[in-house]
Amino acid sequence: MPTDLANIVPARPAQAPPGRKRLHTVDAALTAASPVAGIGELTAAATAAVAAGRGHVLDTSHVVFPNGAVTLVLILAESHLAIHTWPEENLIAIDLFSCGAIDAGRVTGYLVRRLRLTGVRTQRVDRGAAAADRC
Repeated sequence: MPTDLANIVPARPAQAPPGRKRLHTVDAALTAASPVAGIGELTAAATAAVAAGRGHVLDTSHVVFPNGAVTLVLILAESHLAIHTWPEENLIAIDLFSCGAIDAGRVTGYLVRRLRLTGVRTQRVDRGAAAADRC
């Protein structure tokens, strides 16, 4: 059954224009100190990162694979955050898709620091057709 977002999504101020659709990506290396092996700690870090960016988590889901790899998805009022790890390669990929109503730099910066990542590469990709780039 679909969730009724009207009851849980914070309303934007009437004068605030909707934001652009953007994908923010982080590709990085995990370190021995990266707290990604435990799903609880990774979920807490991701939730805190969203809060740091003034976002709102609506729901979470995750899968832990036999090799210890993790896929964590946070459904946000502003869109979604996905984190994928490949422990056998010491890799992590973070994807934040947003409609501009969240401070993506704060979210990704928080995760880079909290997860103690190295070799960080970031990208921002504008999404949507030029005439329909508003959420």
